[in-house]
Amino acid sequence: MGALNKNNNTNTMRFCMVFVSFIILYILAVFWNIMSGSVNISVSEMADIIFKGDATNSVAYNVIWKIRLPRLMLASLLGGALSLSGFLIQTFFRNPIAGPFVLGISSGAKMFLAVVTIAMNGFFSSMPLSVTVIASFVGSLLSMLLVLLFTGRVKNMSMLLVIGIMISYICSAVTDLLINFANESDIVNLTHWSLGSFSAASWQDVKISAFIIIPAFIAIFCFSKPMFAYSLGEEYAQSLGLNVKLFRVFLVIATGILSACVVSFAGPISFVGIAVPHIARMVLKTSKPIIMIPATFLLGAFFCVICDLAARMLFSPTELSISTVTSVIGAPIVIWLMISRRKNGN
Repeated sequence: MGALNKNNNTNTMRFCMVFVSFIILYILAVFWNIMSGSVNISVSEMADIIFKGDATNSVAYNVIWKIRLPRLMLASLLGGALSLSGFLIQTFFRNPIAGPFVLGISSGAKMFLAVVTIAMNGFFSSMPLSVTVIASFVGSLLSMLLVLLFTGRVKNMSMLLVIGIMISYICSAVTDLLINFANESDIVNLTHWSLGSFSAASWQDVKISAFIIIPAFIAIFCFSKPMFAYSLGEEYAQSLGLNVKLFRVFLVIATGILSACVVSFAGPISFVGIAVPHIARMVLKTSKPIIMIPATFLLGAFFCVICDLAARMLFSPTELSISTVTSVIGAPIVIWLMISRRKNGN
């Protein structure tokens, strides 16, 4: 009994240290992000502008409040949401290699946006941001609903994973077909969106995404205990009275909402949903949802803030797409994970 209590105390201490480390890293990333760029801002200037509302330096004031802070907040919210959706999908498939876009969510968003872009070609000289957001959101949710049609019919998780990949390929093929009928400016805009970016962030985007993501996060956290039971096996979860079919639907819907929100405001972002949950799991040495849900969200926020900073600064004044940076960091992690699983015979 004493050894068990000692082990629990050790785990609690490690969890606290990891969370404190994540928070410190995130705060440092926030400061670094606000101060760095084409306009360098000192710590004292940043503090005066943010906490005192000092507008003496109008350039720095506008850069912080109109460009960097909304972009930073959007990257944090969407990074956390994307990582959390990845954790949900990995719980759903019981496979750490699964990611939120495995279900074809990003491809569905891109396909529907291509349809809307071509259909609206005669009405707008350039596609309004609101139309882009709505179109990509609807496309994401349609892909999610298509997957939901198969969840009740397919019992094998591996088969459902394959179906998700096939849906993604079909949507991509339809998109490529539609692009042949689009004009050059629409193709450029669609291509730019498909690479992912936080560059067009505004406070309105932050408010809308927060209105979607925060309630979703709370709802998911409230289901952490059923999620833990489900992760131990469907038979075990059923023995505890959990409606497995209904819970699987909940996981897919929650993943779809979070991923659709990310795709709507920033476009498809690669590998974050796969890499971040695995990093959190490896550092925390646990898969308990009650620990992993907040940890994954916080680490995802930090990860995307740092990647966005790299996208802005590495080849300044040229800005990289966020997916380029996340792929460079995330892809090696996924490769290493696959090799590790193969060595372990999984």
